[in-house]
Amino acid sequence: MQEPTLLLLTALADEPRHGYALMREVAEISDGRVRLRTGTLYGALERLQREGMVRVEREEVVDGRARKVYALAEPGVTALAEETARLRALAVEAERRLALRPGFRGATA
Repeated sequence: MQEPTLLLLTALADEPRHGYALMREVAEISDGRVRLRTGTLYGALERLQREGMVRVEREEVVDGRARKVYALAEPGVTALAEETARLRALAVEAERRLALRPGFRGATA
């Protein structure tokens, strides 16, 4: 799974959000490392909708402008859980192998 997809699914895991809120949440989750541009965001959301992982929960008008609020669909929950488990297993194995290196003292935060 590509990182932007993982970040979008993670941003929707706890509650539905509209596009601008998703952009902010992805930046926060990634500690500012990933900043989605508008075209990238909406292209990814359209793809995730086609794949059934994300759905439009509602459409609303705010300050005269229409906006969609997106929510994580069940296939998205499943995909996020599976990717989380895969990444966790990979991290455990990487840490195990690093610990075998002479002189390795662990990652610094």
